[in-house]
Amino acid sequence: MNDKNGHGIANFAALKTAVVNGELQSVKELLGDQEMQDIEKSYLVDLAKLSNNHAIIKLLKDIPEKE
Repeated sequence: MNDKNGHGIANFAALKTAVVNGELQSVKELLGDQEMQDIEKSYLVDLAKLSNNHAIIKLLKDIPEKE
């Protein structure tokens, strides 16, 4: 996570908070149309699963992965 790919540490922290709080619109805004590394994506999906938020889980699973 760095500023080069649009996801700085502060942005990722805000994204984690939005996922945990079930804030779908905030998650969408924070993600934008960015790609994400598999480990980051998996972590966020696991957080969303804890709250059983299917809309956020689907949104996160649909994020394109970086190679």
